[in-house]
Amino acid sequence: MDGGTESKLIGLGSFPLFLFVFPSCGARRVQSVSEELGPGLVPSIGNGAAAASQAESLDLPVAMPVSVGLNSSVVIYLLNEGTLPFVENFTYKEINKATNGFGMVLESGPQGTIYKARFPNGLVGAVKRVRSQQLGKDTFFENVQLLGRLHHRHLVRLKGFSEGKYRFLVFDYTENGSLKDYLHDPLRTPLNWRTRLQIAIDVAAALEYLQYFCDPPVYDVSVNSNNILLDENFVAKLSDVGFVESDFNRNSESNVTCSEDDTKQKHRRLVFQFGVLLLELITGQSLFNEAEIVQWIQESGFAYSIHKMVDTDLGDSYDSKELESLLIIARLCTKTENDTLISIPQILRYLQGRLEHSAL
Repeated sequence: MDGGTESKLIGLGSFPLFLFVFPSCGARRVQSVSEELGPGLVPSIGNGAAAASQAESLDLPVAMPVSVGLNSSVVIYLLNEGTLPFVENFTYKEINKATNGFGMVLESGPQGTIYKARFPNGLVGAVKRVRSQQLGKDTFFENVQLLGRLHHRHLVRLKGFSEGKYRFLVFDYTENGSLKDYLHDPLRTPLNWRTRLQIAIDVAAALEYLQYFCDPPVYDVSVNSNNILLDENFVAKLSDVGFVESDFNRNSESNVTCSEDDTKQKHRRLVFQFGVLLLELITGQSLFNEAEIVQWIQESGFAYSIHKMVDTDLGDSYDSKELESLLIIARLCTKTENDTLISIPQILRYLQGRLEHSAL
């Protein structure tokens, strides 16, 4: 490895708002990624300005740093006022009317029921009832304020809430439903290869924003095809971003220190989930077979059987080199070693490079 390449790889160890997830071992881990992906395939992330410039050159949304916490005195004031910035406070009566008496059901399952809503101001939303009533009013408002300040093209935007005997969250409505529907519903038109690759990039961009551009970082999110929603243009948006586990007390230095191991575990979990998502996009198989698929991809001879695992709905429309690249990423994401060998920013830049290269 020459000096120029080495300096680029080491450049991955820093980011504008926070220390990199594994700052002390960044160079070693990045080198491992480079060895698997091949020389020159892991671009430098650099500082915030460089990342923004790179995103702009690819015509991608630039995530701006945002602080998602409120001072406790401000929260108390807003509690008394019954308002919060960035989101609208709806009454139960307004929610009931907008959902046609809770008759427009979009989805019903173990996590609760989601309703389609049409408000007089023209907003079309998805209303989700919050079943957790054990949160105090101040904590609930604080959490809602966090969600309201998350703003990224690939996150489902919180538009409003309702607080009282029943609690509701109002999100932007996404026309095409979930990724799970398109991968597993035989009545849906199958997604082509290019759309699947773009969806992977969209989700990685959302995760990068949550981890590296939010203060505090947001890790409480589940990456799976059911939580990835598609708008009318099949732009992917990550939903069900949680907030209960987020650390709002950023003033305590001991809290940050004590949570370092926990942060590493959350990072590993998200990287692993993203790897499983890549496998689902490639194979079209549901998460019911997750363990079997992960075991297959970690076997040394998986490269000889990759074409047998491709979703039959794709036919021969996929790019073999891109397929191999995605499988290598998935393999790195789902490694079972204690130390994660790859980060979300590395994944995002690599996938962007693959898409840009194939478009030439």
